[in-house]
Amino acid sequence: MDTVANNHSAAEADGKDTTLIYRQSRWTRLTHWIWAFSLFFMLLSGLQIFNARPQLYIGKQSGFEFNNTILQIGAENTANGPRGFTEIFGHRFDTTGVLGWSGPPGQETPRAFPSWATIPSYYDLGTARVVHFFFAWILTTTLLIWLIASLINGHIRRDLAPRVSDLRKLPRDIVDHAKLKFHHTREYNTLQKMAYGGVLFVLLPLMIITGLAMSPSMNSVLPWLNEILGGRQTARTIHFTVMLLLVLFFIVHILMILAAGPINELRSIITGWYRTDPPAKHAEPTERSV
Repeated sequence: MDTVANNHSAAEADGKDTTLIYRQSRWTRLTHWIWAFSLFFMLLSGLQIFNARPQLYIGKQSGFEFNNTILQIGAENTANGPRGFTEIFGHRFDTTGVLGWSGPPGQETPRAFPSWATIPSYYDLGTARVVHFFFAWILTTTLLIWLIASLINGHIRRDLAPRVSDLRKLPRDIVDHAKLKFHHTREYNTLQKMAYGGVLFVLLPLMIITGLAMSPSMNSVLPWLNEILGGRQTARTIHFTVMLLLVLFFIVHILMILAAGPINELRSIITGWYRTDPPAKHAEPTERSV
């Protein structure tokens, strides 16, 4: 989730290397890592919170008298002993050892997500909520500041909003990415603009909104929020779905970094300096790597 930094090249500093540019500003690198750490702790503490009630519903109410469960993770006794299962839209899958029933051999316990995937590793709903809400507010505050600043300085309009020319390049970008062919240049390509825009302007705000809708303390402040989202249980389901999409984005993001050149990409987001392709390698120096 990086932004386009100052267009100063290393050539201006040493008069030699015209492919090394200062790509990421300090503010860009700071917000990137704040979001990364915040989402990490929110994910693992959120899974611990989910373990307290490992079912998802659609609607305003839930319980035995309602038939609106779309996801359930649990354990059941069978002829072969306890087994973990995951049920999605009525279809049940055996997930023993990972979901529903997990732990060291001989010490397995019934829990939706295993201990290695939660914060804390042992069951402690109170601590998980404290960790989750602490990093949620850090993420929300940082994102709000970033959005305001990016609107003021024109970063959103200049660097993230897809133009007509970007949309025309979309088929080529899809083919290039499928072939693992990357252009290391200053600007975002169309797929990156769409992916980063989807995370920054859709997924993260939706996660924050649904999180607020699930909070009983917000009912008096925003009583209409639950109605818009279709009820607290629906908000919880949307919240969980957004989490899965963010995890998917992270996996793809890391794979693209590895494919495009991890040293160059990590140097960019840590130090700000990034090595681009020589101008002769591509006719349109308007695209940019992951």
